[in-house]
Amino acid sequence: MARLRDRLLRLALAIRSLLFWSLVYCYCGLCASIHLLKLLWSIGKGPAQTFRRAAREHPPACLNDPSLGTHCYVRIKDSGLRFHYVAAGERGKPLMLLLHGFPEFWYSWRHQLREFKSEYRVVALDLRGYGETDAPIHRENYKLDCLITDIKDILDSLGYSKCVLIGHDWGGMIAWLIAICYPEMVMKLIVINFPHPNVFTEYILRHPAQLFKSSHYYFFQIPWFPEFMFSINDFKALKHLFTSQRTGIGRKGCRLTTEDLEAYIYVFSQPGALSGPINHYRNIFRPGSWEVQDQCAGKWCLIGACSLKEEKKET
Repeated sequence: MARLRDRLLRLALAIRSLLFWSLVYCYCGLCASIHLLKLLWSIGKGPAQTFRRAAREHPPACLNDPSLGTHCYVRIKDSGLRFHYVAAGERGKPLMLLLHGFPEFWYSWRHQLREFKSEYRVVALDLRGYGETDAPIHRENYKLDCLITDIKDILDSLGYSKCVLIGHDWGGMIAWLIAICYPEMVMKLIVINFPHPNVFTEYILRHPAQLFKSSHYYFFQIPWFPEFMFSINDFKALKHLFTSQRTGIGRKGCRLTTEDLEAYIYVFSQPGALSGPINHYRNIFRPGSWEVQDQCAGKWCLIGACSLKEEKKET
């Protein structure tokens, strides 16, 4: 009887795995087909415009604005990667570490760098593969455990044992996992536009409509084609993300200036600059990619304990 139960359990797991991967690959194919139709439509309307790219040899002046802070670099001994960050505020003050999302880089935190530098040592990081930070070629170098280790090592390199950790979008995912795996490193956690990993996984499985809202996760599994689609029409898709009504900044007075938008286009128009960021997503559906989440799940109770202590201190 026990043997039969084990066999049925293994069969159920195999069927579930088959259905999951069938869904993933089918949806990847659907996303690729939709983007291929968009490409053909663009070529039909104007082939010269489709493959046009403006020359961008020099960065916009806003990227070297001294009021934002100082550009710094740190090389991590274990990985050998050099990370770029912009720091504002006096050394010795509590550390506020800012992790951006996609398709962004340190400049997304320009307002926070100015706002919090009087109270904190504010560090806006270029994540692995982004901006001036080194970008390993192979997608295996962008697994979640690598990204978590990056933040831990950077904190050590900056001379801090803990920080106020703020993450947006994909940076929010990394921030969640840092807080789960290393709660002692996090004084306060602020996550913008990314739910707790367990909640997100459960929600997307129970609500198929979320698959369409997260279609870029699946589209990014395809080699080289996403990078190509972002670059056509002089990075029109990238501009659309920041300016459209659905995904852009809608509030008047908060929209990107022409120079702000050009800063993003300049960074991502550099040779190979899109591959590193997209490689972050190419490990999502790989077997074992979520093991780090499972290994750290038992530590979640410690986060609650830390939050309770902070509330008591503030009251």
